[in-house]
Formats: sequence, structure tokens, C-alpha cells
Amino acid sequence: MTLRPIPFALAALFIHAPALADDFVLQRVLVEGSRANQIGLTDSASSGSVGAKELAQLTVYRPGELLEATPGLIASQHSGEGKANQFYLRGFNLDHGTDLATWVDGMPVNQRSHAHGQGWTDLNFLIPELVARLDYRKGPYSSAEGDFSSAGKASLAYANRLVAPLASVTLGQDNYARTVFAGSPAAAGGHLLYALELMKNDGPWTRPDGYRKVNAVLRYSRGYANNGWNVTAMHYRGHWNATDQVPLRAVASGQLGRFDALDLSDGGEAQRSSLSGTWRRTTSDEATHLSAYVIRNRLDLYSNFTYFLNDPVNGDQFSQPDRRVTSGLDGSHTWHVLRNGAVSSDMTVGVQLQNDNIFNGLYDTRARQRLATTREDHIVETSGALFLESATRWSEALRTVVGVRANAYRFRVDGDRAENSGRASDSLLTPALSIAYGPWQTTELYLNYGHGFHSNDARGTVATLDPKTLDPVDRTPGLVRSRGMEVGLRTVAIPKTETTLSVYRLDFDSELTYIGDAGNTEAGDPSRRYGVELSNNYQANKWLTVNFDAAYARARSRGGNPAGDRIPGAVEGVAQVGLTVDKAGPWTGALRLRYFGPRPLIEDDSVRSRASVTLNGRVGYRIGKDMRIELEGFNLTNRRDSAIDYYYASRLQNEAEAVDDIHFHPIEPRSFRLSFVKNW
Repeated sequence: MTLRPIPFALAALFIHAPALADDFVLQRVLVEGSRANQIGLTDSASSGSVGAKELAQLTVYRPGELLEATPGLIASQHSGEGKANQFYLRGFNLDHGTDLATWVDGMPVNQRSHAHGQGWTDLNFLIPELVARLDYRKGPYSSAEGDFSSAGKASLAYANRLVAPLASVTLGQDNYARTVFAGSPAAAGGHLLYALELMKNDGPWTRPDGYRKVNAVLRYSRGYANNGWNVTAMHYRGHWNATDQVPLRAVASGQLGRFDALDLSDGGEAQRSSLSGTWRRTTSDEATHLSAYVIRNRLDLYSNFTYFLNDPVNGDQFSQPDRRVTSGLDGSHTWHVLRNGAVSSDMTVGVQLQNDNIFNGLYDTRARQRLATTREDHIVETSGALFLESATRWSEALRTVVGVRANAYRFRVDGDRAENSGRASDSLLTPALSIAYGPWQTTELYLNYGHGFHSNDARGTVATLDPKTLDPVDRTPGLVRSRGMEVGLRTVAIPKTETTLSVYRLDFDSELTYIGDAGNTEAGDPSRRYGVELSNNYQANKWLTVNFDAAYARARSRGGNPAGDRIPGAVEGVAQVGLTVDKAGPWTGALRLRYFGPRPLIEDDSVRSRASVTLNGRVGYRIGKDMRIELEGFNLTNRRDSAIDYYYASRLQNEAEAVDDIHFHPIEPRSFRLSFVKNW
């Protein structure tokens, strides 16, 4: 595939403000195949874009799995369907989103100082039919990226206009039903995009999930992706029962089935409402982008992971309510400051502001009834960042991006204990450098270096007492620095094939995390990760595409922990193989084999998880010009693997003392869903 030449100034806009490139990227994907050639458009081998067509070809069990279009990323689940996914990438167990910055339509999804876990990333409000593009970037190599982005960033953009209105109905096993209505008629000189999603799913669990959700989007837009504006309102509400992870010993003895639960009252309810707006203006000499948002999130979560370990009478269920309003403003301006023959340069200055007004807590409960209070807090967390980036093309073969970002955070915690209340602040300067060298038309080499960070929970920055034991604790810094470097290659030298290869190292000063289930902050050792990633896309012919992605990471702590230097849950090897059939008359189809490798579950590596392998597929048939039918299948080989594994102590009601054991959440058994889609 031959890359069409584009001005470097325009390419820089794609790299540093991907949302400006909606129409271009979508057009390239639709015209040139399921994955567009990224040579000349990215500044690392581990960044890229995935268009709407390829995303639509994925077979996903839940919305968060759309992020698995990012090579090397795994999205899993250890609880009810309404709970945020568990993510794995580059040697990290990212929990519910720490160190994976996730954005949807210009709004951050990660929630800071969350009741359940730092960086909580709930994507259940996502409507896949509206997603126009996924932009991903791995590693801290861009000054435009901030909090939670050290391992990677995934940004999903909604379309302003749909090709045609649609109505779809999906029915499946386990009482699954989903319907979507969407369209974008012309209105008052612009377009009014609307979408409504209704869904229910009980899952294979002995106690049904009872997951019910309502999802709606309303957007008005005028102009185009690079010269125009839009205003968008979204609303999501879901409630569910949860079958959390279960102890292996109880299943092995026959006390529990694989799909049973120990606490039948676990579950939750979530709501999200947002109002956002974006304005963009682009000329031949400069480009400006402004966006603002207000997001209201509510969560009530009930969990019980240790059963009767702490309270033999009432059990160990706990409640984590979280109420917050998040507001923010992002802006950037790019000047084309130099054009001198083969040399051209762009300068970008940007600002990002965010404020979170949070009320959350931690309570002991029984059957969702409150028994005792561990902590209650009102948190105000405010951050500001200013970044500068200079993107220069020195010749047809060489280009660089140099940037620096200044970050400042303020934390205010008003808690139910004076000892855990107060104010704190922290700041950090994070530089970045990217070099791309491509003396050949078909191959580019990349060298990347940069600093990143993640913020810690605000409560840890002011706490002096453990709220459970009342033992003294050390305060934690607000921001934790990471340092990364990467060498990569991207080539289309092999006919019909694009290959990327990257080797990286990522260091963290400390893997400090807030343990929401216990109400305190746990200070981890410094860490280092090495890894290698390989991605291939082969267009065998006009109707068959083959994808193969594989990644391996080595994660170690560096603090001399006598228990061992392994990092529990750190992902090692992952791989995906995909076959996609398109343009085969009225038929379309896809198969995707996913390998999620074993992981250490304890610091000395004496207990490890097993690998998980799943095969999902889809076949579609177009009935006329505007109607199609699709059959999706999940876990087609019906493997009895784990979606996730942990190792910790728990106690069953009939046990006299705690037992260290593997606790796992099974992958769902083989199931099918049938969809009817109508366009007009």
C-alpha cells in the first residue's frame, strides 16, 4: 500500500490533536483497508489509530473490550457486568484503570480519588455504534498526555454524523437483549445526532446478574472535524447483581459451582450524566482546539471478597458509595512556525484544567444494610497543566517532537477524622522526546524517551491514621513519576503487510496505590518493566485480512522486598490472532483468538495463574441494501478458564481460620447472540 504524501504540519496535527483528523482517518480506513498505514502519521511504533470499520468487526462481549483493538491490551472482568473492567497492559495489572488514561469524546473516563480504586474507568456508558475512531498511545512519550498515561492512553471519538440511521435488535442466551436506535438528521444548518440503547443481561451465573442499563446520547454539530463545533449530552444508568471471584478450594471440593456466589447481595448501581462541547478551527498556518465538560458520576458498590474473615457473624461485605462532579477545560493552539525548503516546524501550546468535587466513603454492610462506618470524606481535587511541544521535520527522512509538561495538583480532604483531613499539593515537570527516521519509503525507525506520572488518592496525601486499625501511617506524595524509553520499527516492506516492533523500558519511583477496599494507602516499591511488542496486519486479498499481535513484559520491583521481587498480577505474555472477511458478496465474518498468559500472584512467584484462551467469532449476511443479520459467538471452544485470578486469605463460614487461596472469576461459557440491523 502506497502512503499518500501529506504536509508535515498536517501530520503533526494528527499526532498531537488526533480529534482533528476524524474525517481523514475514517476515509483512509474505508478506502485502504481495515488498518490504515501509519507511516508518517505517528511518532512511535506503539501508537496508532483504529477506524470505525475495524472496530465494528470486533466481537466484544462488553463495551470495554473495544479497547482490545489496542495491541497488547487485555480487558477483563471479575464481578457483575455493570462494574468497571480490569485492564492489563505492558506488564501492569492496571486494576480498574490506573496508568491507562482513557478518554471518550474529549472527556476523561478515569476517576481520581475514587471510593473503589484510583483511576476507576467505567466504560459501560459507551455505545459502540457511535465510535468513529480509537487512538492509542503506549508509554509516557508525549507531553500532551498527563495523569494515568504512563502505560498507555486510549481515546475514543464519537462520530458527528452517521452514514445512515440505524435500528438494531440483539437477542442471546442468558436472557440477553439489546436494542439501539440512532440517526443524525440535518437540523438548523448542522446535524442532530441521537442514540438510545436499552440492554439487559443475566449472564451464566447461578444468581443472575440482572444487569439493566439505559444509555442515551444527543449531539448537535456544525461544520467539520477540523473546522466546526459540537455540543453533546449523555446519560447512562445501570444496576446489577455481582458474582465476584470465588475461592478455588470451594469449587474443587464441590461446595460451590464455578458460577455460584458466596454473598448473594453483592452488586451495584451506577449513573453518569455529562454535558460537553468542542470547538476547532484550522487554517493553513495554525490550528486551535477548545473543549469543556461537566460530568456527574454516582456509584453504589457492594462487595465481599473475604467472606467471613473479619466478621464471622455478619460477613465481610462492604459498601463504597461515590458521588462526584468533574469539570474541565482543555485547549491547544498550533502554529506552523517554520517552512524553509525541506525543513518545517510546528509549535503547540496547550492547557488542561480539571476539578473533582467528590463525596465518598467506606462502610461495613450486611445484605446492603449499613453496619459501621470506616471513613467518610469530602474531597476537592484540582489540577492544572501547561505543555509545549515542537514538532520539526528536518528532512524527508528525519523528524522530531520535543516537549515539556508542567503539572500542578491541589488536594483538600475533609474527613470524618481530623487526623485524616487536611490540604496538600504537588507538582511535577515531565519532558518528552521522539525521533522518527525513515530514509526508506517503506520503513521508519523510532526512538522515544519521556517522563510521565500518575496521581495518588487525595486521602493518602493527608492521612496519618489507618481508618481500620487506627495505626499510624505515612503520608504519600500526590504525584508519582515514571520514566520510559522505547526503540521501535514500522515497515510495509513486505507486500500487503504492515509490521511494527517495539522494545521498551518503564520505571516507576513507587507503585503507590490507594486500597479502596481497606480504606488506606499502600506504598509499593520502585519498579522496572522491560517488554517487547510485535504487531502485524496482512491484507491477504480484497476480502481477507489477517492480524497478529503479541507482547511480552518482565516486571520486577526494585526495593529489596524479602518476600520477592515479582509484582502480583503483572501481565507477562499476551497475543491475539484475528481473521476478518469482508467484501465477500453479502457475507462478512471474523474470528479472534485471544491468549492471556499466566501471571505471578505472589511476590516470590510460588503461586501463578493459568493462561486463558478464548475464541470469539462473528458471521454476517446482508439482506438487500439496508438490512443485515449477524450471529456472534463467544468462547466457541467452551474453555473453563479464568477471566482473572487473585491470591489472598479468606474464610468461609464453615472454616475455623483464614486460608490463603487462589480466588478466580470464570470466563463465561459458550454463548451466542443474534442481531438484526436495519438502515434507511
